[in-house]
Amino acid sequence: MRILIKKFLSQLGLGLLLVGLVACKPTSQAGDFFATDITGVDFGHNLILTDHHGNQRSLSDFKGKVVALLFGYTHCPDVCPTSMVDLKHTRKLLGARANELQVIFVTVDPERDTQQVLAAYVPAFDAGFIGLRGSMEETATVLKDFKIFAAKVENKGRSGYTIDHSAGIYVFDKTGQVRLYVDYGSKPSEIAADIEKLL
Repeated sequence: MRILIKKFLSQLGLGLLLVGLVACKPTSQAGDFFATDITGVDFGHNLILTDHHGNQRSLSDFKGKVVALLFGYTHCPDVCPTSMVDLKHTRKLLGARANELQVIFVTVDPERDTQQVLAAYVPAFDAGFIGLRGSMEETATVLKDFKIFAAKVENKGRSGYTIDHSAGIYVFDKTGQVRLYVDYGSKPSEIAADIEKLL
């Protein structure tokens, strides 16, 4: 799967910011993050989807918690399960405050990822994780709102197709404001350190 972070960043208009961050090593001072600080970006307010229990959910439901939001699909062979395992380890590193982090997995493949499929897949990584899905139209709206790239790639394997998609993680603070964009492959220790600053 191609990791399309550069395409995402160009859509988000943060290319220059990222270049600046690469040249600076993170410090322990409050407000400095390992991830890309996107505080003030105005999007992601219209997420209203159905969770893997069949309940309609929105980001406002999780105010009071830090939210780590990622997009993927259950047939993903590598990137998605890796990110989910990393977030599982991140929660463990938070120790007694683990329950203050809510991980949300939004499928980019509602055609195959039914409620039942998500209910089997998402909690397998951590019982506290939540999977969300929508109709094809609802999913397209959410992807556009979050500047997420997702494109079906036909193949001759058993699954019939794969999906190239943006692979980073959005982090929202306890007030529901988007604060960070975590690149794919970031260390759980770094993610946990950033989240602790938002708790």
